[in-house]
Amino acid sequence: MTYARTEPTDQEPDIRARPPLVREFLLVAGLFLAYKFGRRAANGHVEEAFRNAGNVWDLERALHLPGEGAVQGVLLHSQTLIHAANTYYATVHFPATVLFLVWLYWRRPLHYRWSRRILAVLTGGALVLHLLFPLAPPRMLPAAGLVDTGQVYGPTVYGATPATDTMANQFAAMPSLHVGWAVMVAVGLIVATRSRWRWLWLLHPAVTLLVVVGTANHYWLDAIVVAALLAVALAALRLPRAERNVPAHLPWTVPGGRADAPAYAVSGAEAAADSCVVGAAHPAGAVHPARTPAGAGAGR
Repeated sequence: MTYARTEPTDQEPDIRARPPLVREFLLVAGLFLAYKFGRRAANGHVEEAFRNAGNVWDLERALHLPGEGAVQGVLLHSQTLIHAANTYYATVHFPATVLFLVWLYWRRPLHYRWSRRILAVLTGGALVLHLLFPLAPPRMLPAAGLVDTGQVYGPTVYGATPATDTMANQFAAMPSLHVGWAVMVAVGLIVATRSRWRWLWLLHPAVTLLVVVGTANHYWLDAIVVAALLAVALAALRLPRAERNVPAHLPWTVPGGRADAPAYAVSGAEAAADSCVVGAAHPAGAVHPARTPAGAGAGR
């Protein structure tokens, strides 16, 4: 019997795997607040942040990475385009991640647990780097010659004086959690869904990368470093085996040794043949030839 190469149908979520809502809300909120206060604790290292910025800029040139100015130059051709990029940077990052977690919690509880752990580890690793390696973004670095598009064209999420900004630590450019979270959102949705269009979720991190670089909020290396951190987290925290894709060919068996397959894996012609076999009268104990394992009776 030949099994069709059909992916498993979308099934209802296992409610038993869904963690308590209030507990999860408090946990995620607590992790977010810990991260925000941690970033604030890393504020104030102005001289070190600018020194590190110069080193990062020189390293990128030594590695022959493309200049951030090339991306910004494209955006600056249109005031509408640069305003849209600033708006994307300011408004999409956090809401998109929250919606991602909410959807997984409701529809894919086991995927939710896995994704939440990955995001927590990634964010914790990023906080450690923010504490150890304060970094001024390229919009502040005179050698970069870039425009602070948020301040010039708006909207912006940062204060005009970075050293006294009470809302955010502007000297925590590396790594870029805008890029890291966006990549994880795409990876999580690709793994958790079965649509042939699911690979389009990669547009989210791609657009995010161009936006954070084009608005001069991050260096290319900020994205490279967060991608490396995410790769380590994904390798260390594997998705439970039960939630991975089912292989195209599986030896479904039932007691008695008969190979069988679920309805979605059987072709129409084979299903019709099976119904004819069931309706036919066979002597007691007879085995239908189509069900006889290959090589059965050999050596008799």
